[in-house]
Amino acid sequence: MTSSIETSESSAGKRISGGTNRRNNLVLRALIDEMLERVRELNRSNGVWTSDERARAEAELDAIMARVRRVAAQRHAAS
Repeated sequence: MTSSIETSESSAGKRISGGTNRRNNLVLRALIDEMLERVRELNRSNGVWTSDERARAEAELDAIMARVRRVAAQRHAAS
């Protein structure tokens, strides 16, 4: 059985890599894996977050997404 996270991950990976198999770009795949692992870690942390904790988590995810966008843009520009 495939979870909705796995399905979303698959779709997102294919969209980001321009519709090709996401495994063709190992750097992009590693960044996406890093982002998903961080999201999972944040999701596992139970409890109420302070505004500082939330801001740090959002900043971490923003930084990873910026790296994903850079790699995807470089790949797109090179094609």
